[in-house]
Amino acid sequence: MQNGLIDFGQPQGCLKFYAESLNMNILFVCSRNQWRSPTAEHVFRNRQSISVRSAGTSPNAKRTVSIKDILWADQIMVMEHKHRNRLQAMFPRALQHKTILVLDIPDDYQYMDEELVGILKQCVEPHLP
Repeated sequence: MQNGLIDFGQPQGCLKFYAESLNMNILFVCSRNQWRSPTAEHVFRNRQSISVRSAGTSPNAKRTVSIKDILWADQIMVMEHKHRNRLQAMFPRALQHKTILVLDIPDDYQYMDEELVGILKQCVEPHLP
């Protein structure tokens, strides 16, 4: 940033920034970011008008949720109530004006399990733009 302006480099950098700012940012959260939330990220990653990320609440997660993820997200979708509770304990102030949707999907599925994909589509699609 220089003189209050952001340098996007080439014009396509500006267009990419603008396009991303129009998307709804959705963060999918489970415990270890191993099966459910990465599956959700995979299923919805190419969908128009949304950007997706996934993370886990556990310190041992493949990708642990960060304050940057919380601030980035317009909508947070967690697999179970315990994930919402953990996020609220981890980021109480950052979550004051955020919506957290509990999907109620138990930890019974492997990555890209056909049944899990169907449940995710059924639970998530009604909340997408």
